[in-house]
Amino acid sequence: MRDRAEDNRKNLSRKPRQGAIVAVLAIAGLASSFMFTLVVPIQSKLPELLDASREDTAWVVTATLLAAAISTPVAGRLGDMYGKRRIVLVLLVLLVVGSVIAALSPGIVGVIVGRALQGAVTGVVPLGISILRDVLHENRVDTAIALISATLGVGGALGLPISALITERSDWHVLFWMSAGLGVVVFVLVLWIVPVSTLRTAGRFDFVGAAGMSIGLLGVLLAISRGNEWGWTSPAVLALGLGGLAILVAWGWYELRISDPLLDLRVAARRPVLLTNIASIAMGFSLFASNVVYPQMLELPVATGGFGLSLIAASLIVMPAGLMMMLLSPFSGRLARLFGPRLLLVLGALALIAAYGYTLLFSSEVWEILVANILIGVGIGFGYAAMPMLIMRSVPQSETGASNGLNALFRSLGTSTAAAVIGVVLATYVTPFQGVDVPTGTAFQVSFILGGAAALIALVVALFIPRRHDAHERHPALPEHERVTG
Repeated sequence: MRDRAEDNRKNLSRKPRQGAIVAVLAIAGLASSFMFTLVVPIQSKLPELLDASREDTAWVVTATLLAAAISTPVAGRLGDMYGKRRIVLVLLVLLVVGSVIAALSPGIVGVIVGRALQGAVTGVVPLGISILRDVLHENRVDTAIALISATLGVGGALGLPISALITERSDWHVLFWMSAGLGVVVFVLVLWIVPVSTLRTAGRFDFVGAAGMSIGLLGVLLAISRGNEWGWTSPAVLALGLGGLAILVAWGWYELRISDPLLDLRVAARRPVLLTNIASIAMGFSLFASNVVYPQMLELPVATGGFGLSLIAASLIVMPAGLMMMLLSPFSGRLARLFGPRLLLVLGALALIAAYGYTLLFSSEVWEILVANILIGVGIGFGYAAMPMLIMRSVPQSETGASNGLNALFRSLGTSTAAAVIGVVLATYVTPFQGVDVPTGTAFQVSFILGGAAALIALVVALFIPRRHDAHERHPALPEHERVTG
């Protein structure tokens, strides 16, 4: 079986399509990450646009985050079993359907449903990374992974000014029609360019495990994301959080006792994989903290200590972080081949620590915020490139989709936690301005300290990841009767 997969990679390496495959998967990743900043320009106006309360319209963002976190590991497992390209195409269909529903909906319910379906497309990034391992020549895999990983930041960075420009000059529904059109284009490109998956895992899909994980995660993530508004000690938050944790414990017990689990927790518990996933939480926290804090600083009125920039101008200052991630991807691949991906994770954490430390000392000029965001881009570019490389060096090829999906889930836990924690900080340290409470300088400083502390945790964890680990040696290929092709 391994010889057959190797022959498949060698045959593909002789064709001039490898660059096209990488390009198409990168475009799919950009489309996926764009969904997270799609409604940012209209977020404050949603209560008026949808004739709903602010608490209800918050679900337009929350639904996307929840759907992304829950669907990504499930999509990864489905990709391992039924073909990664096939599941990528299914996710793109969900993106198009969700966009059309939101575009046609006159009220909040349809927009929330549409945004949830849009969130499911997040799974194309870990699936795309797994496809690269299946079809690319070994010498090209690391650089390609770095490029696809970079799209997680680039899509949002480029998408924010585009969304802001569209909402300033046209109706907000155009945002969803644009995302529908983007989904159709990417669907056609994937169908045309990306080869059919030939390496699949046999067995039955674990429906009970998928349901248990989804319910447990839904409870935990809802408690984290809504804790600020509902109250951290409220019965609803406690019931959701503690109930979700209890369900996840029962889910883990169940997964360890069945023959075809949704996620092989024994593989996930191995030291390189476990530590990489823990570092992913910290990196996700550090990234999202920057996404929340820097734009607010740039947009706040000058009288309150901000810079008074428009949304478009602020997004242009933040945008170089995403561009830096893209520019670093070839360099990241070469570094990983020479020194291993652990070094990338260490360098990424150091760059994030430097970014937040620099901002604590220098944040009185717009160009200083620009420099800090470039450092953020370096940190996330290296860090996000390293994590899937570390995962795929530590798991068997039959587990790449599910394992990358699980890693994406841990990043989502980090971003969700950052949204809650930074939200508390920005709501606690406030000052009144024209009848509205706005964050103070202390709120931003505490946020920077928290972002830097998360990066420091990622650094310490990265130092404990083993330098060398080979998935082929530690996880031999599955026997022929347990694998299927076609």
